[in-house]
Amino acid sequence: MKLLEKAERIRIYIGEDDKHNGRPLADAIVERARAMGLAGATVFRGQSGFGANSLIHTTKILRLSEDLPVVVEIVDHPERLAPLMEALDTMMNEGMITTEPVQVVAYRHAGKTAR
Repeated sequence: MKLLEKAERIRIYIGEDDKHNGRPLADAIVERARAMGLAGATVFRGQSGFGANSLIHTTKILRLSEDLPVVVEIVDHPERLAPLMEALDTMMNEGMITTEPVQVVAYRHAGKTAR
């Protein structure tokens, strides 16, 4: 697989406390992406944010939140991401998913050539 062509980034905005089958949703998404053979996934934990319910979640000591914002990013070819998008529809009860085209300028692993 070559990623130096048409690629797309999925961003999945969820909460740290969101679950899928009793497990953290972010972990379940990463594991699903890996099982599907996608190029990779990264989870980012936010310091502060709010979603559709307008409740602010923050790391500030005076307003310590247990449900911090989390973003999962996955980049691959759009046709390879389509099955994941279908799976996300059943895995997520709330949150937001965005997609955008990206230009991959490098995709390497030490000791291997670019895929």
